[in-house]
Amino acid sequence: MLKETSISHLIRPEDLQHHGTLFAGRMAEWFVETCFVAASRLVGRPEDVVCVQIHGISFKKPANNGDIVDIKARIALLGPTSITVCGQAFVNDDEITAVSGMITFVTVDKEGKPYEHGLILPQEYIAQNREIHQEALKIRGQK
Repeated sequence: MLKETSISHLIRPEDLQHHGTLFAGRMAEWFVETCFVAASRLVGRPEDVVCVQIHGISFKKPANNGDIVDIKARIALLGPTSITVCGQAFVNDDEITAVSGMITFVTVDKEGKPYEHGLILPQEYIAQNREIHQEALKIRGQK
């Protein structure tokens, strides 16, 4: 049920900016997409999930043409209608996080009105992911 979502991308020349490294906008696109997939898998209805806030994406290490970027996303926090997802990107299997951030999505009906998804995070999952859960509580103003 609560698996980590992982999506990989090969960086190509069209993904680069004027300094010859990965364009932040392209990385942001891939980052949001991976986090969206994680939230959608949890809800089970991608059409019911919309992004409401990017809490921040921190770029710590550049990526270059020909590098492979692996973006991993895990559910960090659930509210009645919200799903906050933590994402991390790694370059060429390096263990050091190149990019990290949190994004919140909301479940909406066909009219675009938020609805309660009824999902809960098991205590065991919260314990295993305590660091990202605590960070999500902090950025969402709940702790």
